[in-house]
Amino acid sequence: MKIYYFTFGCKVNQYETEHIRETLEAGGDITVNSAEEAEVCIVNSCTVTAEADKKCRQFIHRLRRISPDSVIVCAGCMTQAHADIADRLPGCDIIVGSHNKNRIPGLIKEYLASRQRIIAVADIGEERCIEPMLNRSDDDHTRAYIKIQDGCDMSCAYCIIPRARGHIRSKPLDALVSEARGLIASGHKEIILTGINLCCYGRENGGSLRLSDAVEAVSGIEAELRVRLSSLEPELITGEDIERWAALDKLCPHFHLSLQSGCDRTLKAMNRHYTAEQYAELCEKLRQVFPGCGLTTDIMVGFPGETEEDHRASLAFAERIGFSDAHIFPYSRRPGTPADAMPGQLPGDVKARRAAEMAEVCRRSREKYLASLAGTVQRVLFEKESSPDYHQGHSDSYAPVRIPRQGGVSLRREFRSVLITGSGDGYCFGTLIE
Repeated sequence: MKIYYFTFGCKVNQYETEHIRETLEAGGDITVNSAEEAEVCIVNSCTVTAEADKKCRQFIHRLRRISPDSVIVCAGCMTQAHADIADRLPGCDIIVGSHNKNRIPGLIKEYLASRQRIIAVADIGEERCIEPMLNRSDDDHTRAYIKIQDGCDMSCAYCIIPRARGHIRSKPLDALVSEARGLIASGHKEIILTGINLCCYGRENGGSLRLSDAVEAVSGIEAELRVRLSSLEPELITGEDIERWAALDKLCPHFHLSLQSGCDRTLKAMNRHYTAEQYAELCEKLRQVFPGCGLTTDIMVGFPGETEEDHRASLAFAERIGFSDAHIFPYSRRPGTPADAMPGQLPGDVKARRAAEMAEVCRRSREKYLASLAGTVQRVLFEKESSPDYHQGHSDSYAPVRIPRQGGVSLRREFRSVLITGSGDGYCFGTLIE
């Protein structure tokens, strides 16, 4: 069969779609790049905001219009989070939750045999084991993600993900190492460990395993590679974790620490479990142990009840930390979460202005960080030839780096030492050290 795939949302969703694609291709099915030529369309949904739900529903409606005879499958967080999902998605033939994605190949066969609509959404709150997934990924990529954790028990006031993903569950260490070895064998040079709440890795087993155990296991593979961590919850990182990470020469000194707000009053309203000062102390410790490390983050503005004074405090805190990059987004009301019922909901123009002000603070911090790398030597993994003029890649600290093209030679999938000579337009520029 010819199958078209589309993924909404996070890197975990992208990983899961890749797993579905690899499984179906192993059975002889063919991936196509447009819905018009597809016999089956598979959509992996996101429900992080109400707008994400809307976009997914609109996309499925469009799929049904342009590919009226195809089998449409919708899976993932949106389908899991809503009890009335069958009514919300009248154009779908197969609806799968966030835990039954391994069943999709069999469900497609079942549907083709019966032509009866299938709803396969289990009670995610009852799941206690991570769904087995093993990706080899295609050999066109330099960097590969491994989903090692699922679920979240943190209950932030704005977030519906615990309802969509269930309780924390982790991939066994042996399965993780096996998957990493396969990705390395297919040519990948960077392994990125990801999850719904990555720092909770292993905690469902009474703390017998920690994220540091997973990092050490992958770093212990004998190969030319580096290991990167995706988003981290700051209150779950301990001094022992940092000491263990510092002993690993393959671990990238780049830490994405989800902040959300630099104002303690707002953090408390969000049900975040740290203060701004505790967050700052963690950043200081990481910079002491990993000089020149990249610190990136997510910041939300316009949370219900956030005053102008709260916003100014968050701006000042972001400027104080000096992030190397940041994802800024305005609060979006999410039915089904405590924040949706909170008083003090802010108008869109106020949230847009605050987002623009925060983005400007973080843009200046990013420019300052990239400029600070001038004169240093950075190890760069080259990923692509970005133009006829440049080779492009990322440093260990996740700074984007460009160097002049070396004739017709490709540096893709190669680690090279680069002397950084300057920065601009969101990049560092440099020259190879032979």
